[in-house]
Amino acid sequence: METPPQLTLGRLFSSWQADVPALLVVVLLGGLYGWGVLRLRRRGEAWPVARTLAFALLGLGTIVVATMSALAVYDRVLFWPAAVQNVLLDLIAPLGLALGDPLRLALRALPGRAAARAQGAMTGRLFRLLTFPLVSTALVLATELTIYFTPYFETALADNWLHQLMYLHLLLAGSLFVLPVLTREEALPAWCTHPVRAGLVFVDGIIDAVPGIVVMTHGTLIAGSWYLSHSPSWAPDVQHDQQLGGGAMVSIAELVALPFLLAILAQWARTERAETVALDRRLDTELVSTKPAEAASEGPDLVRPWWETENSEVAQRIRGQR
Repeated sequence: METPPQLTLGRLFSSWQADVPALLVVVLLGGLYGWGVLRLRRRGEAWPVARTLAFALLGLGTIVVATMSALAVYDRVLFWPAAVQNVLLDLIAPLGLALGDPLRLALRALPGRAAARAQGAMTGRLFRLLTFPLVSTALVLATELTIYFTPYFETALADNWLHQLMYLHLLLAGSLFVLPVLTREEALPAWCTHPVRAGLVFVDGIIDAVPGIVVMTHGTLIAGSWYLSHSPSWAPDVQHDQQLGGGAMVSIAELVALPFLLAILAQWARTERAETVALDRRLDTELVSTKPAEAASEGPDLVRPWWETENSEVAQRIRGQR
């Protein structure tokens, strides 16, 4: 393995390398999403441009940055690029993909039978189990801890195919929590209302910071034998490098929690507005259906002068004079 040149700010933005398996995943996901959007447009149905941009830029774009940018160029000689890489695939890429709402797009774009099978899979026991909030949160935490505190990570650094599998593992683990929470389809239990989802996201943001804190404060080097033998002369101390990686993990985990929570609150507000509009329309329909009868009985009294409807002494005198 060739040692890359010293990492500078310029090389951090200009160093790139091709990753064929990751590129194939990006092309596949982008192609399927684009097919769904085009299929809806051909039927005359609209799909929000903002969702498409979120899926393409924040979702697929993050996968490209994590697997092909300087993070991938330097992840085998420095720990902190590998740590940032992993947290991007585990937290930010799933958030971008979920904001695109691919589950709802699939159910709307697929033909009848295929859509029914997809709906059946979403409501099946396995999917319900894996996306149950407590289970999916535990899977994300277990994935991070397994990678860093077992031989998994160090072995993946030496084996490119296992490294690719680790990328996919991180992406799937993060998606199991984020996708059901943000989709407009009923992929979660009925008790997971928007207030409950907001609380789950808040708790998940705290839990997501745990691996970074453990990595940052852990006394034993993670993949220590690998980085000690592959660390270039210009690299910082390996222990300091690990602390930098842990700090980056904590920072990104806390930063991504805010837009995630804002997305839940925005979705909550849209749902409340839609329910209010639907209620107003129903009330208007009921009022219109009852107004003619009321107008027929009350109309004449509303236009009669006050001295004809009141029983006061003044009203009686006026009626007597008339």
